[in-house]
Amino acid sequence: MFRSASVQILRQFVRHKATDASYVLERSINKVQVLGRVGQDPIMRQVEGRNPVTIFSVATNEVWRTGEGANTESADVSQKTTWHRVSVFKPGLRDVAYQYVRKGARVYVEGKLDYGEYVDKDNVRRQATTVIAGV
Repeated sequence: MFRSASVQILRQFVRHKATDASYVLERSINKVQVLGRVGQDPIMRQVEGRNPVTIFSVATNEVWRTGEGANTESADVSQKTTWHRVSVFKPGLRDVAYQYVRKGARVYVEGKLDYGEYVDKDNVRRQATTVIAGV
């Protein structure tokens, strides 16, 4: 019973004969969850001819003990903060985020990762990773 169930599951994820048509039917996951503190009040931007977007940043912290006594209270504590750029395009969620999310608030964001490039004010190409919320 276990063997047949595992084979069925494996068949759903692995394609033995890859054709152009099989890529269309193939499933994938792009999902991210972020729990942290808002770094700035949200701003709403709108580019001509496009829907508005609400943008804010979220900080997550990672804490660990270092040194010889890593399991004791006397160990050194290290911390790393990671900043995440969050964009909200979904109309209802976009407006709620703009109205109620504030700097310092603790938020949980679920969405997908998006990678892109932009040119900064000094004409330097930069890469950006964004969490697209509510997708």
